[in-house]
Amino acid sequence: MKNRKFIWLFALIISLGPVLAACGGGEETSGGESNGEGSSDEGSADYTVAMVTDEGGVDDKSFNQSAWEGLKAWGDEHSLSKGAGFDYAQSEDESDYLPNMTRLVRNDYDLVFGIGFLLEDAIKEISEQNPDNDFAIVDTVVEAPNVASITFAEHEGSFLTGVAAAMKTNTDKLGFVGGVDSELINKFEAGFVAGAKSVNPDIEVDIQYVGNFSSAADGKLIATRMYNDGADIIYHSAGAAGNGVFAQAKDLKQKDPDREIYVIGVDRDQYEEGAIGDHNVTLTSMVKRVDTAVQEVSNLGLNGEFPGGEVLVFGLQDEGIGIADTNTEAYTEEIASAVQEWRDKITNGDVKVPQTRDELKAFEEEL
Repeated sequence: MKNRKFIWLFALIISLGPVLAACGGGEETSGGESNGEGSSDEGSADYTVAMVTDEGGVDDKSFNQSAWEGLKAWGDEHSLSKGAGFDYAQSEDESDYLPNMTRLVRNDYDLVFGIGFLLEDAIKEISEQNPDNDFAIVDTVVEAPNVASITFAEHEGSFLTGVAAAMKTNTDKLGFVGGVDSELINKFEAGFVAGAKSVNPDIEVDIQYVGNFSSAADGKLIATRMYNDGADIIYHSAGAAGNGVFAQAKDLKQKDPDREIYVIGVDRDQYEEGAIGDHNVTLTSMVKRVDTAVQEVSNLGLNGEFPGGEVLVFGLQDEGIGIADTNTEAYTEEIASAVQEWRDKITNGDVKVPQTRDELKAFEEEL
């Protein structure tokens, strides 16, 4: 299998920025049926693209939503419309993954994305059954000639959020809320802890997992315990379940506006999710350009260059991973400067960010 890093890919971000911004919200979230017919506008539906969400749903304000924004941007780029050139299917649980993909293939979509590692088995099965179709999986690798595997260096971006959190905390107690305890989410965990402890080895990080990516109620319960135990900043990598972390932080901020309490968002800039009156509890967000990756892979397929059988890797070096600086009141120039210094160390190869708990343990021993 080839392993190609699109260093040139994100030079397109600036030119695509207005398109991405224009399609950021307000879309219906029912998902579902697509007729696969050609568009009635000026666009061409000769190559059509659809995606299947994981259980978090297309409006999770995180991972799935970012992917859908990228697909909508691709549709806008080619004057296509939802249901006539591009579409999505929403999954309520894992039993929906394969049926959703099967239906989209039957509706003649040429490329179908599986959004998230939870769809790995479904992508393996559907790609084998339909060798003439294109498929893509995000956040894991499926070895098949008609599957493009889109991966990200989440541990690198998470390291930088850890640096920011360590510089901002007043209690030296941080929290990490993960969705499913898995190899992928462990990358977020390991990177975050490594970044925080690189600034202050004595910082404590409370680590807990929801067990899914959909239960905001469980996310809120975990956040309640963490904040009660003294954590003042929580980094979540829990999809829609992370909305519960934001909800609890905003509840506490509303009760006590002077309390410094923050959330670190994930996958997309979650600044808007932290707004509460005149305040905002979003310190920063670890941004994965899932939107741009989806848009670019769709264009490769349209142009007859679909990277089937390849692993595409996006990291700090090529701006596939980043950290948001939207909340200028909380994310100070001092923090931004320190984050940039650590970013340079990572991209220069001076710091190798751990991806697993074992690697994190070895990393901490060397601090």
